[in-house]
Amino acid sequence: MASAIPNSAKVRLLNGGIDLDTDDIRARLCMTTTTCDTEIDAINDLADYSLIDVSDATGYADVALASEAVAADDANDRAEFDATNASFAGLSGDATRDYQGVLIYLYVDGTDANDLPIAFIDFTTDIPKTATQVDIPWSAEGILQLA
Repeated sequence: MASAIPNSAKVRLLNGGIDLDTDDIRARLCMTTTTCDTEIDAINDLADYSLIDVSDATGYADVALASEAVAADDANDRAEFDATNASFAGLSGDATRDYQGVLIYLYVDGTDANDLPIAFIDFTTDIPKTATQVDIPWSAEGILQLA
């Protein structure tokens, strides 16, 4: 699955339904069978994904993003969303599949039918399932940009 932002997230970002620097934004580490049978634009909540193949390694938990910030990048004529690099630590290295990417979402109450996707970020190469820690160094240009 390639990196993507669902239209529902774009609408929520523009109408104020998601506030990136004050809401509870989390990251979910996904393994290689994460899929979306419908067009990504038809995704409204996490339950709309065909399969969010969440890490099954012992010790895994979703990570709340820290130090979220939205800022203007006047030199590049855009706004950027960034946060402290995410780290999935304490993994036992016993996942059943390699890691494919990370799902950024608005945590509402911990149920897929209510939590709202913001973006899926595909890794350029899969991370081995034997990893005991997966660090996500966000781009120096931020996690998301709006131009």
